[in-house]
Amino acid sequence: MQLLKNIKGDRAIWGVVALLAVFSFLPVYSASSNLVYVVGRGTTMGHLVKHGMLLFLGFGIIYAIHRIPTHYFKGLSIIALPVVIALLIYTLAQGTTIEGANASRWIQLPFVGISFQTSTLAAVVLMVYVARYLSKIRDKVITFKESLLPLWAPVFLIIMLILPANLSTAAILYFMVVVLCFMGGYPFKYLFSMIALGVLCLVMFVVTAKAFPDLMPNRVDTWMSRIESFWDPTDSEGDYQIEKAKIAIASGGLVGNGAGKSVMKNFLPQSSSDFIYAIIVEEYGLVGGFALMFFYLLLLFRIVVVAHGNVSVFGKLLVIGVGMPIVFQAMINMAVAVELFPVTGQTLPLISTGGTSIWMTCLAIGIVLSASIKEEDETQSYSEETNPLEILSEQL
Repeated sequence: MQLLKNIKGDRAIWGVVALLAVFSFLPVYSASSNLVYVVGRGTTMGHLVKHGMLLFLGFGIIYAIHRIPTHYFKGLSIIALPVVIALLIYTLAQGTTIEGANASRWIQLPFVGISFQTSTLAAVVLMVYVARYLSKIRDKVITFKESLLPLWAPVFLIIMLILPANLSTAAILYFMVVVLCFMGGYPFKYLFSMIALGVLCLVMFVVTAKAFPDLMPNRVDTWMSRIESFWDPTDSEGDYQIEKAKIAIASGGLVGNGAGKSVMKNFLPQSSSDFIYAIIVEEYGLVGGFALMFFYLLLLFRIVVVAHGNVSVFGKLLVIGVGMPIVFQAMINMAVAVELFPVTGQTLPLISTGGTSIWMTCLAIGIVLSASIKEEDETQSYSEETNPLEILSEQL
């Protein structure tokens, strides 16, 4: 009971997140049979228990983070930025390849045996850092040159460290940074230049990777084949996952086949992660699919409400910066399942199996909940004047 009394912040967000987490046990338990009987990994109960433990730790992260006063995240982003850059360099330096393509996305956490996808942590830290910078220059007139080093240098460095192994995450992250900069009042003429520069860098990377494939193992061929398959409906070989997902969705009908009664989970690769939405629609029908979409949109609505109600510019930008990517990622995952978007490998937040994706989503939600706590509820001991992290942030 004492724990419940210490829970603060937007109750609707708490409710939606808890509801999504509880619901996730049903499709995860059902879809994990693919890992057990097709892939030959573990047991269905084992996967369910692991998912439960990840969610339990995730809610621990939400609780711990939401108790931190919002303005502390300014200084924390300064400290965390070099840490995530070092982690990304270490991840990329592992040189992990699958069929000649760079697959260096994870590092192995010692003692616990869980893989950690460093790009997910980097994305949250970068969005907090960008929100801090935009709030700092909000009432100032800056030149393009003045913003290059403090803003765009860290952005491009992190994007380029993620890009070789994970195009979709790099592209989504850069898009979210651009959206946040637009909403934060960054001059549009400068922003347009950075959009053009981002596209140019991507083209140069693809051309270089194609010209020197042995010099820099990459996933460019995989990206291009997915895009070609998306635009060419006759390419049945490249569309294997999408075709199975569409069969699952079509067989679900209006109300679905019932919990645990999916057939395509045994034929659809990544049925418990990237394509879990197709399994949900097969088992719970269009009603279940639209209901799930409704709760993500409700989460987005509450994020906008929290951002609008925050009294500080940093708080507003922080909520948008870390909150919107959660819903955006969910919409992309659903769009991929119904073939409205090329295959990206993005999971369904709080629903799909996976460790770091759940934890980093919970980290972002914790930050949003911290910003949703009314200013009058915060004690004077958290004032910015006595916050050493805030002093560090202002000096930098």
